[in-house]
Amino acid sequence: MTKLPERLLALRLDRDLSQKSLVQEMGLPLNTYVRYERGEREPSASVLVRMADFYGVTIDYLVGRSEERT
Repeated sequence: MTKLPERLLALRLDRDLSQKSLVQEMGLPLNTYVRYERGEREPSASVLVRMADFYGVTIDYLVGRSEERT
């Protein structure tokens, strides 16, 4: 999932969100999310679904399997 960190960062910045405000909205631990953006950890399927729903994109887009957001 090499594209995931890039996509998470770009989507968060597109919404002008800090990491802290994002994790508060999504209910994730800050350290865990930071590791997702750095590519140090991969989210579970359920977290991927929550992130895709939050950003209004497909899971395939998040993980780099598609260039189409929806």
